[in-house]
Amino acid sequence: MTTGAAWSSADHAHMAQALQLAELGLYTTTPNPRVGCVIVRNGTVVGTGWHRRAGEAHAEIHALREAGERARGATVYVTLEPCSHHGRTPPCADALIAASVGRVVVAMADPNPLVAGQGLARLAAAGIDTACGLLESAARRLNPGFIHRMTHQRPWLRIKTATSLDGRTALANGVSQWITGNEARLDAHRLRARSCAVLTGIGTVLADNPQLTVRGIDPPRQPAKIIVDSHLRTPPDAQLLQSGNVLIAHNGQHAEREAPLRDAGAQLLAVPGAQGRVDLPRLFGMLAQHGYNEITAEAGSTLNGALVAARLADEWIGYFAPMLLGNQAQGLFALPSLVGLADATRLHIGEIVRIGQDWRLTAHFVPTPR
Repeated sequence: MTTGAAWSSADHAHMAQALQLAELGLYTTTPNPRVGCVIVRNGTVVGTGWHRRAGEAHAEIHALREAGERARGATVYVTLEPCSHHGRTPPCADALIAASVGRVVVAMADPNPLVAGQGLARLAAAGIDTACGLLESAARRLNPGFIHRMTHQRPWLRIKTATSLDGRTALANGVSQWITGNEARLDAHRLRARSCAVLTGIGTVLADNPQLTVRGIDPPRQPAKIIVDSHLRTPPDAQLLQSGNVLIAHNGQHAEREAPLRDAGAQLLAVPGAQGRVDLPRLFGMLAQHGYNEITAEAGSTLNGALVAARLADEWIGYFAPMLLGNQAQGLFALPSLVGLADATRLHIGEIVRIGQDWRLTAHFVPTPR
């Protein structure tokens, strides 16, 4: 296997096409990764494919079916290392070997311990030329949740906020509709659509009675909804319970309140923590075990702050509207008072783009030792 090879312009173009195909699965593949594949013979694309849903054929299989006999001796461009194990589908590495392809170019190795280089090793052992690392950064950006779940045993957590320029999420009386404009709200719904679940706290449920569904676009599925509600105060007639697929994490101390919520369709998960709260790190470990890749938090300052303090937050996407609400309005993150700037939570700014009349900031939390 070669890595860091001198890629040709054709290599770049074909892998870029594979990445575009992978993105078609942005809303559908969970808990599997988004993967695209392009098969090229004598400079001509003879097969393409992308992974659509878990349990269905992987990208390589779709591309091989389209290519047929033309796959023999061809070059395969795939955004993630072909799998080498039997899951719900047979190994893609074996299918590529059976098709007698001549070369396999991979954007990134699979972080799944069941694969982790074994797919490429199996191809190389069969005499197929392999290479890895072409457009790897772009491939990683497609699957932050899957990668994070495999390497850190917890989902990727994205905190989404909508605020004034002075970082206020609502007036002191709770009024917040609407701080940002239609374009920003539609963009935020796309974030929901790509998420495995939307996470919120009981304070937001009681104050806003949100739906937390994807609206304004037509997604193939709705994300799950997770409520952090230590004392099971969620009303059984809350709007978000009406669309189903709701998980309520609680402290396990209020058995008398469980039946009405179960009757309303909620799944209850006891995750007792200190001081009668939910143990957030343990909750996220359990969510990873259940196959959650990406979670978007749409919560108030209390839960946002708790997630940051627990070092569970990976990304912050903030929508900022050109207005000021003043220091009496509600803030973003309830965090302990600091005695020095050295203790501040640090972030890397990724991008700042205009969305309608508002601005979207994407930042990543700088990891700190536990």
